[in-house]
Amino acid sequence: MLRDRAWKLHVVAYMGAALTLAGCDNRSVTSPSATASESRIAGDPAPSGARGRCDCWSSKAPMLTARYGLGVAAIDGVLYAVGGVSNTDDLLATVEAYDPATDTWTTKASMPTARLGLGVAVVKGILYAVGGSDRLLPLATVEAYDPATDTWTAKMSMPTARMNLGVTAAGKIVYGVGGYDGFDFLATVEAYDPGTDTWITRAPMPTARWLLTAGTLRGIIYAVGGQAPSLIATVEAYDPTTDTWATKAPMPTARLYLASGAISPNLYAVGGIKGETAATVEAYRP
Repeated sequence: MLRDRAWKLHVVAYMGAALTLAGCDNRSVTSPSATASESRIAGDPAPSGARGRCDCWSSKAPMLTARYGLGVAAIDGVLYAVGGVSNTDDLLATVEAYDPATDTWTTKASMPTARLGLGVAVVKGILYAVGGSDRLLPLATVEAYDPATDTWTAKMSMPTARMNLGVTAAGKIVYGVGGYDGFDFLATVEAYDPGTDTWITRAPMPTARWLLTAGTLRGIIYAVGGQAPSLIATVEAYDPTTDTWATKAPMPTARLYLASGAISPNLYAVGGIKGETAATVEAYRP
């Protein structure tokens, strides 16, 4: 990456590129960044109009609101940055949308619940903001954003309130993985069906942890890194069709507060903290 960043940056796949957004840089972990940057992965198509192929990073327009502890997801080629904490230490419900085609940000309707340490996932064009913290307590809150109407709707809460969990979608289901409930690191896995607005409990992870990242590649959910209670490089894979977990090759670099993004055939683990803020990017191929 162009900069070392941690405190929950995010990686989103877009048209063969990995876009990283926000976090705190290594000059001050108390000063959130509004930075956006793009990486073209070797072997992937180059941007329109470019010659050849590119294994490179480039800076993009910064967010309107610098922050960390946010959630980021892509819907129909637009990135949405949700919640977090500002550089004045305010808890945010702010939602901003980034259009890579014009390299511009616009403000959207705010979440009903301001929070940090949440996770987000997209099913059928709807963004789901899951869990997090109001700084006093972990939250079970689930709220859904429809970009077509720029509106939010409250949904069924998670059975287990938690923060700094991994959230990802596989098929038409949203999964909340691990996290912290205010007392313990969790191995808890719960699955939300937007079609019925219901949650069910699934097989727990082998390793309880928080500050992990979760990503989906070819229908399999990967829980990567985190703290349990020390930094770990652990990678565990969940198959929703069999409700089973399997241990996979660990990351070369143990870290927490990292982010992930899937661009087939690889899952990319980006940034985080490994004793100091990391610019590390590592790719896992099943």
